[in-house]
Amino acid sequence: MTTLNKILYVEDEPDIQAVAQIALEGVGGFTLQICSSGQEALDAFESFAPDMLLLDVMMPGMDGPSTLKAIRATPKGREIPAVFMTAKVQPAEVAEYKALGAMDVIPKPFDPMTLAEQVKTIWQQYHAE
Repeated sequence: MTTLNKILYVEDEPDIQAVAQIALEGVGGFTLQICSSGQEALDAFESFAPDMLLLDVMMPGMDGPSTLKAIRATPKGREIPAVFMTAKVQPAEVAEYKALGAMDVIPKPFDPMTLAEQVKTIWQQYHAE
């Protein structure tokens, strides 16, 4: 199984970015590239070459689902595991995100102490299939 190392994290709220950065880099030991918009994520995607995408759903301009579609349209983006982070976690919404190609959905607000573990668990489930 490939090791999860580099995460491209797309989130437009600076406060949430800061908490997630501590949770994923400090607690989880991951290398994080934080992008504040979908366009920024698209620009950074090729050069950063992430192992996983963590995407906020609701963002101004290009939202999370649109960002995922745009990344999926690139040659290297087709197979990248993606996880949405959102407060919108009704079963129908989660089903919609998974239909777009997301592996899973992490509900917001997330627990900074368990976020890295949640991400690792999703990664292991993805590679177990």
